[in-house]
Order: sequence, then structure tokens, then C-alpha cells
Amino acid sequence: MANTSAPFGFQLAGFLDGRTGSLGQQTRLIANGDSNAVYSGDPVTSLSTGYVTRSTAGTTQIAGIFIGCSYLNTSLGRTVWSPSWPGSGATGDVTAYVITDPQATFKVQAGGSTTAIGIIDTNANINFALGTPNTTTGQSGAYVDQTTINPATTTLPFRIIGFVTSPPGAPNTDITTGYNNVIVAFNFQDFRVTTGT
Repeated sequence: MANTSAPFGFQLAGFLDGRTGSLGQQTRLIANGDSNAVYSGDPVTSLSTGYVTRSTAGTTQIAGIFIGCSYLNTSLGRTVWSPSWPGSGATGDVTAYVITDPQATFKVQAGGSTTAIGIIDTNANINFALGTPNTTTGQSGAYVDQTTINPATTTLPFRIIGFVTSPPGAPNTDITTGYNNVIVAFNFQDFRVTTGT
């Protein structure tokens, strides 16, 4: 089956040390006045204030991957859990759940249609793009941007460590064409600052 463009953000795939049964998450805070919407699977960045916010693609160190939040919903008058922070509607700060474990690995889609991320790119560093989120489900539209692949740029946030190839013939498992799914680990992250290859 051909690969198709359907980015879904960063989904936990496992841990470099083989551990199972854990999400490797921390609770962090999003400031009540932060109007940047954040979706499940989006990278987030630590601010000097101690809060986190949705990351922007670039060479800024990231904190981890956002997987949901809880907050006192102003209109409902009660605490709600949500896969996304819409950017408004909270009384007080927002409790964000963020995968920060430096051993975490993630499944993510490549964004380009013409060039696949291939075996030759293993252990190279790579940036992301935020894409278009699903505002109904709260799911991220983030993907990795293969035009940024560089083994020497140590300030790129992720490192390519593998490929999704099974079950054979499943969507986005063809590593010879664009939009293939890959496995990445943190590279330039609060608890994993590496030196590149």
C-alpha cells in the first residue's frame, strides 16, 4: 500500500533501554495566559518562567512531547481532562502531561512526498514541523522535516533511530518513498543534550 500524508504528531514507541509499562511523563504547567494551542503529540519547550509552551521548529531545546492536560474549565466550573490545550478557557494555570524521559522514542511521519527518510539517514539529527492539528480530536499534525536532516547539527531536537516497516504493506511502511513513518529519539532536549554523529 502506498504511503499517504497523514501526520499524527509524535507517538510514544518505547524506550531505548527496553523498558515497558511506563509513559516516562512529568507534570508541567502552562501559564493561564498562554494563548498558544497545544495538541497531543506536539513538542513543548521550557520557558525561563518555569512554564512550558508549544515549541516552534528551529534549534531551541525542547522539554518533551505533550500528551494532554487538565484544567479548571471556566465555562463548566469544573476540572476537565483534554488531549489539547485550546489556548484559552482556564481558571488558573493548566497542568500539562509531558513525556520527558530522555530514553523515550517516538513514531512520527516524514513530511515530504518526494524523498523518503532512508537507512542512510540513521543516527542523523532532524527537525520537525507543526503541520495542521485536528481541533476536533486534539491530535497533533506534527511531522519530521527531512529537508533538515543533518548528522552534524547538534541543536536539532530529534535523532532518527529506526523505521516502521511492519506489518508489511501497511500504510506508510514503505521506506523507499516519501511520507514513511520513522522512529526518533530525543536529541536536543532538557534531559538529553547530545553531540551528534
